[in-house]
Amino acid sequence: MAILLSTVAEDIERAARAIREGKLVAFPTETVYGLGGQATNTAALARIFEAKRRPSFDPLIVHIAEKEKLSEVAALSLLSEERRNLVQRLAENLWPGPLTLILPKQNSIPDLATSGLATVAVRLPAHPVARDLIRRAGVPVAAPSANPFGYLSPTKAEHVLKQLGDRVDFIIDGGKCEVGVESTVLDLSGDTITIMRPGGLSRERIESLIGPVSHIDRTTSHPTAPGQLPSHYAPRAALSLYPLGAIPVAITELPQQQLACLFFDEKSRSRWLADFSRAFPAKDAPLTRVLTPTSSLLEAAANLFDILHELDALGVDQILAERVPDRDLGPAINDRLYKARGEAKESR
Repeated sequence: MAILLSTVAEDIERAARAIREGKLVAFPTETVYGLGGQATNTAALARIFEAKRRPSFDPLIVHIAEKEKLSEVAALSLLSEERRNLVQRLAENLWPGPLTLILPKQNSIPDLATSGLATVAVRLPAHPVARDLIRRAGVPVAAPSANPFGYLSPTKAEHVLKQLGDRVDFIIDGGKCEVGVESTVLDLSGDTITIMRPGGLSRERIESLIGPVSHIDRTTSHPTAPGQLPSHYAPRAALSLYPLGAIPVAITELPQQQLACLFFDEKSRSRWLADFSRAFPAKDAPLTRVLTPTSSLLEAAANLFDILHELDALGVDQILAERVPDRDLGPAINDRLYKARGEAKESR
């Protein structure tokens, strides 16, 4: 079973030493908890894939602690001068933060980390514990989300312990993650600059710095970046996804103790409960949860995985969820809800 560590300097140094020795350390970032191993150690990389039961064709994200380390991971000389200037602008303004850049890789990064691609996904996390760990380790750290492949991403140390406790050496408990959804993945390696995965940094913020960017089809089954597979981030319960404000009230055929409704905000839940009460005055409403009482997309993103973990722990069999507004962090939240459906058809 994993050893739990605190965020004091001695514990972080112990975890850094473990990284250098090829062991696995789960640690907090501002997005979700990562499952870290030395990015240049193929044995450690293999352990990451084994621990997560992650397919080897799904590339990992390599984490660095300082902007100056980017050139040790990415072969920036293979980019045009114009593209290098864009990379510098993004790094100066958005790092540390929830942005992953796809760039040509250095030969020192094993093919196992990049799934054989000529590019590497790299980011500089904003969480001080993550940066301290990587800095003390002295090596780049490959760190996908610290959960079994296809399961809910962890936003607390207890989520990691429950899902991967016997497959990881150490877990640093840094409390709840602030952002709550994975990083935005931006590909700068090709002719077109493309968001490969929406995440904790909005498209609007990126475009305010570098102009319009493209967005890839989220249903691809051949990922060229982390987090592209169509079935991912899934709770045990079956999840049906509806447009905002369109969860049906005609749900009496479903056992209520097995059902939960997940709303964007308190206003949406209140409207739905009023409709349910009018339609079924003699019935108790099912379990309900809201992502954000205050209609804040930042709060909704931070709470998404935590609430889904809670519903799993309660033994819910069916979740009826509504989309959130499709702006700012909304696309990232809707992307995770979409992927939580697994292979089911989206409700209309």
